[in-house]
Amino acid sequence: MSLFDLTGKVAIVTGASKGIGRAIAERLAEQGARVAVSSRRIEACEEVVAGIAAKGGQAFAIACNIGRKPELQALVDATIARWGRIDTVVCNAAINPHFGPSTTIPDEVFDKVMASNIKSNLWLANMAIPQMEKQGGGSIVIVSSIGGFRGSPVLGAYAISKAADMQLVRNLAVEHGPKNIRANAIAPGLVRTDFARALWENPDIYRKRTRDTPLGRIGEPDEIAGAAVFLASPAAGFMTGQTITIDGGVLAGPPMRAED
Repeated sequence: MSLFDLTGKVAIVTGASKGIGRAIAERLAEQGARVAVSSRRIEACEEVVAGIAAKGGQAFAIACNIGRKPELQALVDATIARWGRIDTVVCNAAINPHFGPSTTIPDEVFDKVMASNIKSNLWLANMAIPQMEKQGGGSIVIVSSIGGFRGSPVLGAYAISKAADMQLVRNLAVEHGPKNIRANAIAPGLVRTDFARALWENPDIYRKRTRDTPLGRIGEPDEIAGAAVFLASPAAGFMTGQTITIDGGVLAGPPMRAED
């Protein structure tokens, strides 16, 4: 059996209708997992499910707003009712409604970012963990960001929430490791998604980011999905409480240039 084989496993992926979440859902299904594809728009989820089914995979669509606790519970309940287990939860959905300095963010917007990007992940993890305990283990994956490692003049609240997500997986790992439940995060750099469009479509930001990235480009959604497959699989059986950074080398430092 392949170390990355997920045959018979069940995964929930939030924010799975596009971008990184969609790539994760598709790649989990390719490895044999049955996937609950979730986002706010059911039509977009159904499109992803149809694509998975066309390749021989198994998935179902369910609408869920991560900011609404009853909808998260309904997501967990529907997955258990359909397939009887939950092996992996991928908390990918997040929001970033404020682009600008922290001095200008309204209190209610700051609170919404923290609730959606941190509290909802804790909610979903806590809802899935009892089922994972019953079956002898599971994996929780939170999609964070390299913004959680650095300050930002325009993404301060988002960066704070993503740093908290890295601490959240450490806490979940410590609390639930004895039950064979693992928790890890993925910290992508700038990736070509609709969510990050304001960054990579800005010529000045794009030019600076690619110049300061050792690989000389931004990432693609599928380049993040492999880490989620790894964290869900037996290959990551001894890994918990960690954050995998996938940023083209940004945090390592800018590349050497001839003019330098």
